[in-house]
Amino acid sequence: METDKTVHQGKRAPDYTEYIAPVESNGSTQATERALVRKIDLFLLPTIWLMYLLSYVDRTNIGNAKIAGMQADLHLSSGQYSISLIVFFISYVLFEVPSNLILSKSRPSIFLPTIMILWGIVTCCMAAVKSYRQLVALRFVVGVFEAGFAPGVLLILSSWYKREEQSKRFAVYISAAILSGAFGGLLAGAITKNLEGAHGIRGWRWLFIVEGAASVGWACIARFLLLDFPLTSKYLSEDERRLATDRLLVTHGSRASDEHRLGPLRAIKRSLANWRVWLFTAGYMVIVGSSTLSYFYPTLVNGLGYEANKAQNMTVPIYAVAFVCNAFTGYFSDKIPRRRGIIISCWLSISLACSIATTIATNFTARYVLLVLMAAGLWSTNALSLSFASSTFASMSRESRAVSLAFVNAMGNLAQIYGAYLFPSGDAPRYIMGFSVVSAMCACGVGVYGVLYLVARRGLLD
Repeated sequence: METDKTVHQGKRAPDYTEYIAPVESNGSTQATERALVRKIDLFLLPTIWLMYLLSYVDRTNIGNAKIAGMQADLHLSSGQYSISLIVFFISYVLFEVPSNLILSKSRPSIFLPTIMILWGIVTCCMAAVKSYRQLVALRFVVGVFEAGFAPGVLLILSSWYKREEQSKRFAVYISAAILSGAFGGLLAGAITKNLEGAHGIRGWRWLFIVEGAASVGWACIARFLLLDFPLTSKYLSEDERRLATDRLLVTHGSRASDEHRLGPLRAIKRSLANWRVWLFTAGYMVIVGSSTLSYFYPTLVNGLGYEANKAQNMTVPIYAVAFVCNAFTGYFSDKIPRRRGIIISCWLSISLACSIATTIATNFTARYVLLVLMAAGLWSTNALSLSFASSTFASMSRESRAVSLAFVNAMGNLAQIYGAYLFPSGDAPRYIMGFSVVSAMCACGVGVYGVLYLVARRGLLD
């Protein structure tokens, strides 16, 4: 297989030694590196976390708007509402790879806030929709702009952190989605209730205005907080940029100086010719496919015997346990990075067992506990699978890595399309079809990540 270290014939090989400084193992150097990592964390993690939280809110607030009266006001049928959900993910999947290729040749501190401003503006515009067609069109456009964010974050995190540092950071990133799921509905309820009829505007329309404006506002602030890539970030001194580059060279040979050599077509070709990319894609697809369960938590909890209002509140413990397990998994996985594959397989095995048991158990409390454990396993594997892929692709050029990470994320999100049909209301209360599909996907994931673990032990992922 052709590697990213190609040297053009007839040209002298570039000299990278000017970028490589010996990394000493003495206490002073280690202290300096720890200080640098803390500084990187301070700039990147809070900024990205809130950006992802708002991104997740903007893509899912249509469900809260529906409950608050949007479906009735726009005269949407059930099928039309489903299409308005799905169309977002169509554009989201289609534009991930192109967006990440643009990011790989631009500045994250400009690119990511810019697309966030754009999707925030479009979200605000959704408050003015008068028809089904307008709603679908704007949802499609929101998907276009949001498509660049998640794979962009994966590229940035993989560009700044060592392999053994990434699981914790990806866990922090994914925790934004977990908390959004826990409290997003409560926030949306407060907005739609308290602003209903204000200035003659329905509450669901205010929901789009408020949450879209929040994205625009934070994007303007993020422009001055986000770091670019290690060699080009203006918030670091020359010595800090050199250390940020050198420490990655020592661990996985990433060549920051050679990151603009590949054109888009060549980067796509190299990425799709890499068997590792396809294995990680298969694994992430089954994880995200199983995780579409989260869209049905209120429905499932209601089906387990809880009343509608209590069902909404009873979803909070599901996310709370998932939040703790995600943090625990991310922290300890960095201590044993070579065993990420087996950790993911173990979590998926737990989710598989709970999924099967949920269809068998008849006691409502037992089924609720099983649902909590299943969700914890799925959320924990989401972050860990991304850090596993990111650390494996670390030695690729920036363009190839951008394509590979975007491709894995895009194909995984295809599950959002078919996952919307797994738990029809007619299957209540046992939802045998939905849990059977989730069980099958979990079993497939156990196999895929088991293979990746064995391959990693043989050193074939490096």
